[in-house]
Amino acid sequence: MPHHRYRPFHERVDVPATDRDWPGARLERAPLWVPVDLRDGNQALAEPMDTPRKRRFFDLLVATGFKEIEVGYPSASRTDFDFVRHLVTSGAVPDDVTPVVFTPARPELIDRTFEAVEGLPRAVVHLYIATSPVWREVVLGRDRGEVWRTVREAAEHMARRAGDAHGIRFQFSPETFNLTEPDFVLEVCDGLTRLWDASPDRPVTHNLPATVEIATPNVYADQIEYLHRNLARRDSVILSVHPHNDRGTGVACAELAVLAGAQRVEGCLFGNGERTGNVDLVTLALNLYAQGVDPMVDLRDLDAVRDTVEECNRLPVHPRHPYAGELVHTAFSGTHQDAIGKGLAEHARRAAEAGLSAAEAPWAVPYLPIDPADVGRSYEAVIRVNSQSGKGGVAYLLRTHHGLDLPPRMRPDFSRVVQEATDDSGRELPPKELHDLFTGTYLAEGPLEAAEFEDLGTVSGLLDALAARGVHVDVLELDPGQDGSAAFAECRVDGAVAWGAGEGTAAPVRAVLSAVNRASVR
Repeated sequence: MPHHRYRPFHERVDVPATDRDWPGARLERAPLWVPVDLRDGNQALAEPMDTPRKRRFFDLLVATGFKEIEVGYPSASRTDFDFVRHLVTSGAVPDDVTPVVFTPARPELIDRTFEAVEGLPRAVVHLYIATSPVWREVVLGRDRGEVWRTVREAAEHMARRAGDAHGIRFQFSPETFNLTEPDFVLEVCDGLTRLWDASPDRPVTHNLPATVEIATPNVYADQIEYLHRNLARRDSVILSVHPHNDRGTGVACAELAVLAGAQRVEGCLFGNGERTGNVDLVTLALNLYAQGVDPMVDLRDLDAVRDTVEECNRLPVHPRHPYAGELVHTAFSGTHQDAIGKGLAEHARRAAEAGLSAAEAPWAVPYLPIDPADVGRSYEAVIRVNSQSGKGGVAYLLRTHHGLDLPPRMRPDFSRVVQEATDDSGRELPPKELHDLFTGTYLAEGPLEAAEFEDLGTVSGLLDALAARGVHVDVLELDPGQDGSAAFAECRVDGAVAWGAGEGTAAPVRAVLSAVNRASVR
């Protein structure tokens, strides 16, 4: 492959050397999450959302607990403008939520943006322009001085339009920040901080996008820490980041950026966005949750969140997507199933010992970083059986779905039966079919019918009756069951060993008879 065509990041942007603090920092609180699904995510859809879909998505974001929401690019299309006006006229914006609107650095588009938000008690007007050399030269055709002049004139126009409206705050994004000279970013951001007269009670947001990922996440963290240390009026600036996922490291970039001083993260639910997408806010929030940190959003019904996003975006969420995918809490592997089954049993035991419910007890179950129940998942999908599964998973499903608690020594026997069935079919075996296979294997009538021996009442009586017929049986293990539950027996008949099961009246007798029948046909 012609790798020589591509330049490493250090040849494209200067990252100032610094004594790094971020490697020793810890994520101990959630940043301000700002979903951009209705603007940045929407512009990446093959079928952009109309007002009803946008409203449904907006209501989901509000219900989930987001406090600042980018709601559109009003100057870009009539649909976006109309949606912002819909939010204004319908009273859909709660008192604790601040809408954000997006505008390029052009006076007529800034005017259109202010027309859209007129009547909102609070709003952030987000100004952007590309600042990196390749964008300046190829896209804008302007040098650094011309870009700064364009931004300054746009910012002055915004300030005039806002007037004395204290509810209007400003945000600036030097698009392609991660490819821009750090001194130029400081020059522009500090200039806007002064121009907009930022203060702690009316801060300016400076949003630093990794518009196209170019380097490992530590490089982005170094860039963010440099700005964090050197921005003027730091107590009057909200330092924000907007990572994309071109290298597949958007989540890592966001987490390291917060360690490096970022206070705000823009992204999309489940990572929708141009190219490989924006950073995924759901993964970021639940990563914090899994570390015992309050994510400051409510994802207790994650399947409902996913369903709404899929319907609004008309894009599926991958089944292996972190936390939300259909299969992420599911184990097919036998070793995983065994560990999970034992872990769940131990969790229940410890909870009971501590006098807590299972939902309150500290979580420590192998292979499950969080309790699936915390995000609205049932345990039914945690263990599923196919040809890769083992005795632990099979036993877990029979116990949890059908109340059949197989003795440990019996589990390999039935697991072999399951293996043959799934190898033949090549598909997953649902719990009902698993139970049907168990019934057909152990509870079906054989040459010796149960009706002939039930009146004997005891296993010893059965063994005597069989001996009288010349059938000599050694009972190697007998689990008689309790309170009408199934009984299980392992027996040796003329050198052949087999397991059997019995249910209902005289269950132990039926279990021994089942084992004898199965041994006789081997």
